[in-house]
Amino acid sequence: MNKEIAVLGENISFYYKERKVLDNLSFSFYKGEHIGIVGESGCGKSTLLKLISGLLLPTKGTLKVNGATTPEEIRKQISPVMQAPMIMPLSVRENITLGHFVSDERIKDILKATKLTDWVDSLPQGVDTYLGNQANELSGGQAQRISIARAMAKNTDIILLDEPTSALDRTTGEGMLEALCEFFEGKTVIHVTHQTEMLKGYNRILRMEEGRLCE
Repeated sequence: MNKEIAVLGENISFYYKERKVLDNLSFSFYKGEHIGIVGESGCGKSTLLKLISGLLLPTKGTLKVNGATTPEEIRKQISPVMQAPMIMPLSVRENITLGHFVSDERIKDILKATKLTDWVDSLPQGVDTYLGNQANELSGGQAQRISIARAMAKNTDIILLDEPTSALDRTTGEGMLEALCEFFEGKTVIHVTHQTEMLKGYNRILRMEEGRLCE
């Protein structure tokens, strides 16, 4: 594993209005390291992931993601898979690529890895089917798989996972993550979950307790 730092947090605190959610966190996540973060609901782990993804700014402290410090630059460095992904009224292809060029062959590989092939093949225009109002009719599992496919298509060095298989049954979720192991190889993965069994083989598992990280 590379000892070059991918994500650096120094004395980070975060408040929602008057409520302190993160309390003076300092941490280093290294390039190529797979980090699991566990903890009870409301302990701050998803908030930390939103900070690392550039969706929120620290109330205090500094955060660097591959050297980037502004939200705009941070978002270029990461591929997030959030618990409630946004599916837009676009085609399946556009929901996955978000305007970036991705070859047809690569899209086929991504659909296979995320187990979306059969569903896409059943659509009227396949991967170019316009979802429109159907975006609201997707199952939670389909939406999560599209979000994972989106992260694969963006293909950054840092992958953020927030309960990425919560809408899937345990066996399917474990199978999904196993299928993504090749994609994760060499990348920095930060994975927030309640399910520690999803973190097999990770380099470190940290616990978030009352806004603090513990080994």
